[in-house]
Amino acid sequence: MRRSRSREVLAAAQAALAAEHAAVYGYGVVGGRVDDARETEAREAYDAHRARRDAMIRAVRDLGAEPGAAAAAYALPFPVPDAAAAVRLAAELENRVAAVHADLVRAATGGLRSEAAAALREAAVRAARWSGGSVAFPGLAERAASTGPGGSPGGPSPRA
Repeated sequence: MRRSRSREVLAAAQAALAAEHAAVYGYGVVGGRVDDARETEAREAYDAHRARRDAMIRAVRDLGAEPGAAAAAYALPFPVPDAAAAVRLAAELENRVAAVHADLVRAATGGLRSEAAAALREAAVRAARWSGGSVAFPGLAERAASTGPGGSPGGPSPRA
């Protein structure tokens, strides 16, 4: 039972790390397309996801595993030709990050659970800012809509 629980926590932590890798990549695209009025917001989100990614790398190592590496590139969920699409992408990235951190909140305990809850809250706030609206249970409602191949909502799919 305990070994199964450890595997569940590790899988959730690796999924959160993968989502953070994807968000860092995605915000590189957002930052290149967003208009000047939202450039600072995009930069702050990029920096926040880099910091959260680094924290997840440490968390996975603390769980006794090798952290998953970032893909060289990611397929975006839709074309991003302009600022409006960049804003939609930012909201989508945040919803996907919220979903995996919700899974980590469910699986983890102690400090890791607290960190996952903070990441979920931060992603939900950013998603609301980017989209102009919010949902009652961030990270849960989006989960069904953003589940990727194999049931993993880690963000944009890595390119092969």
